[in-house]
Amino acid sequence: MSSTTLARSTVRQLIEIGVCDFVLSPGSRNAPLSIALFEAEGAGLINLYVRIDERGAAFFALGLSKASDTYVAVICTSGTAAANFHPAALEAYHSANKLLVITADRPAALRRTGANQTTLQVGILAPIESVDVAIPIDISEVLSTGPIHLNMQFDEPLLSGDHKEWLAGLTPRPLTLENIANMSPEDSDKPGVKLNCAPHGVLIVGHDRAGITPQEITAFAQKLGWPLVAEDPLSFPSAIPHAALFLSDNEIRGVLKSEQIIVIGRASLSRSVNTFIKECVELVVIDSRVISVDTERKAQRFFSHLPSVQVNVDSSWIRKWQEISDLAQNTVQLDWSEQSVVRAISANLPDGSAFFVGSSRPVRDIEAFARPRTGVTTFANRGLAGIDGNISCAFGIAEKFERTYALLGDLTFLHDISALVNPSNANLTIFVIDNNGGGIFNTLPQASVDGFEKIFGTAHNLDIVKVIQGFGLNVQKVKSDSDLLHLIRHQTLGLNFVVIAVPNRTINAEKLKEVTQSLVNAVRIGNNLA
Repeated sequence: MSSTTLARSTVRQLIEIGVCDFVLSPGSRNAPLSIALFEAEGAGLINLYVRIDERGAAFFALGLSKASDTYVAVICTSGTAAANFHPAALEAYHSANKLLVITADRPAALRRTGANQTTLQVGILAPIESVDVAIPIDISEVLSTGPIHLNMQFDEPLLSGDHKEWLAGLTPRPLTLENIANMSPEDSDKPGVKLNCAPHGVLIVGHDRAGITPQEITAFAQKLGWPLVAEDPLSFPSAIPHAALFLSDNEIRGVLKSEQIIVIGRASLSRSVNTFIKECVELVVIDSRVISVDTERKAQRFFSHLPSVQVNVDSSWIRKWQEISDLAQNTVQLDWSEQSVVRAISANLPDGSAFFVGSSRPVRDIEAFARPRTGVTTFANRGLAGIDGNISCAFGIAEKFERTYALLGDLTFLHDISALVNPSNANLTIFVIDNNGGGIFNTLPQASVDGFEKIFGTAHNLDIVKVIQGFGLNVQKVKSDSDLLHLIRHQTLGLNFVVIAVPNRTINAEKLKEVTQSLVNAVRIGNNLA
């Protein structure tokens, strides 16, 4: 089996089952695939993106996959290149994203012989399933609903003088369930089982929604009639605002204690919301990942799909939640801070745009401070919630939308700075909150330890505007609410960066405590809990 034949067979099959986006990192051992992909692009059959850094390439492909909800292939050469795919592969695994990782390898006979750039690549991306490929296989049989790793054994010669029309008669078709043999997971409950719902219940929706659309969840929520708490309030206009703040208080949680909570997807990053979940009488989880990824998750009932429900809602329960919600909304007043930035950006994004929310502080502040709305398609890396690859992921998402925005912290931005070597050509604005270090740690118990600034605060002391200008990219800096609003409403096309200078991390943490305590006090007084 020649390497050229194996590469062509693989690429042709992928096109036939509907894979149209390919991300390539250059290398020698993957040359047969690189050449085949270039020829397929020339024939107008695929979209081919080239990214020199494998870690960034994998996160770029992950962004494409998130935005299109279909399989995207990312390809690299052998050795350490393959290992650099691991962070994005893990994020895809825990988010059940459709990432197809293809690594080039030496023939199996060269493993453990000291051959150059040769290691044990099969299983290198665990827990992602690896398939060792030496001859053509039926790729449709190994694809499922999540990521998969194909390790391709390519022997020399890697180049071929054969220029026959191997793409003749090939027509791409949409990637659908019918194209792939094993896409549907086994359900964890018998079809048609009805869930009896308590009068005092709450629906909590995690950021990734377990792959269920906001429209489906909204219809489900309307049938329930319960209060809705969403980690992503930008997808659910009826969500209860600021729940992550007022649920931080023991007395308020006691008033709102639920007989039954339904969680769709993974629960919130908010400690207060997670505590509220733990205190409920009965927990129901809706998430297909409980079958294969989150098999040790605890709850009284599990569903991998939205079940039919029977509920008799207590109207006084709904009024109590609404009263507390209204008090919370009327109390929150924000000066210039990270939280006011989050509120301003989330409220003023144009309808029809995409919004990528960076890990760490931004995703938490969106949950706690953004006003519920609709019209924006939101994304976040909530599988493992890492700060790596966030710029690259935003670049990938932007390829699939007319207008995209991203909100990142400064350390998250710097962690993926190599992505700027291959900047996006899409209409993308990236907001970078600059507080000179790891601001989230100032809001955690670690803030009081000796040596905090060195081991947690990690001030970078960089002029991020100059860093971005060094790559020849467009960047502006803002220091006030009015300047920020003007920029949001008058953004130019193309790739733009906005560096947002906010109060230092210590001041921001103090303001966050003050705002939370003020809200809690208002809610407690309004409910005679003071």
